[in-house]
Amino acid sequence: MEVVLDSRKGDISQAREVTALYVARSCPWADPDDVVLVVSELVTNAVRHTTGWWRLQIRQMRGRRHGLVVDVDDASGEEPTVRAPDITGAGGHGWHIVRRLTTGVEVVPRPYGKTVRVTWASLSRNDNRRTTHRTRRTSPGMLGTGPSCA
Repeated sequence: MEVVLDSRKGDISQAREVTALYVARSCPWADPDDVVLVVSELVTNAVRHTTGWWRLQIRQMRGRRHGLVVDVDDASGEEPTVRAPDITGAGGHGWHIVRRLTTGVEVVPRPYGKTVRVTWASLSRNDNRRTTHRTRRTSPGMLGTGPSCA
């Protein structure tokens, strides 16, 4: 199972709602607050910092790398940038939050813009290790659409 929502049919609040429902039903091991916050940050960034459309896709990884994948596509080819956080409310927190709360982050250039892909690995009860967070720029051919939930 996967969830897809785009700017023609949804907004930031609907992105948060469908994410919370998906995590509750399909990924009980994931922290729903973390996932919803990251989705909110990514979709908000797509709305604020790009022109045109955005698309959210949420799905599970299966196989050896069991986990959760969130893709946010948008029309801008510009990569997100790390900014110094501004405590007066002018922003700069989002990319720090995304990198801190996820297992992995990739920015994939596309002919139409980019995909920001974030992942959370499903850890067993006996494995408390966290994966190191890195932002990787990946060429479009290196990433497929990936398996979806059954």
